[in-house]
Amino acid sequence: MILSDRDIKKYIREGKIKIIPKPNFQEQLGPCSLDLHLGNVFKVFKHTECPFIDLRDHKTPIEKIMQEIEITKQKPLILRPRDFVLAVTKEEIILPPDIMARLDGRSSLGRLGLVVHSTAARFDPGWKGKAVMEIGNLGVIPIALCPGIRICALTFETLSSPAEVPYLKQKDHKYAYQKDPSPSKVHQEPKK
Repeated sequence: MILSDRDIKKYIREGKIKIIPKPNFQEQLGPCSLDLHLGNVFKVFKHTECPFIDLRDHKTPIEKIMQEIEITKQKPLILRPRDFVLAVTKEEIILPPDIMARLDGRSSLGRLGLVVHSTAARFDPGWKGKAVMEIGNLGVIPIALCPGIRICALTFETLSSPAEVPYLKQKDHKYAYQKDPSPSKVHQEPKK
């Protein structure tokens, strides 16, 4: 069941769902979602001698073919058409074992061509960390991204029962406790 605005407020006030810093409900709360703000740290791919990323090759150093960029309101990141970046929310999210969250782009930004996530929309029960977004510009005009803009919305869903193995208790929780836009850790997965 998706939580309503009433239940989102209640669960945050009771501390069952934690959003740090505490949200401004008048600005961020929708009928069944909570808007989050864009942080100020991005990861972008460097132009490199690496002609492609081979998912079979566990030696490709993803971290080394990306660079971190920090932005300010006075110096935004200009996302050109077809650009792709990893970004992080300003807020940290902490979920209990019986609630999951989904991240969606905001319609107002999508109508400009801004895609906020390619695939990583689900935050498992027991999640703790900042949301990393896979942001792309599908439009034809560059878009200036400034820290603090409302960039995405979270919806929360209750599980039929608490997860037996919440995210932080999984052996392979590669993205727990994220504070910055962590690059792909696909190479940490076992070889087959």
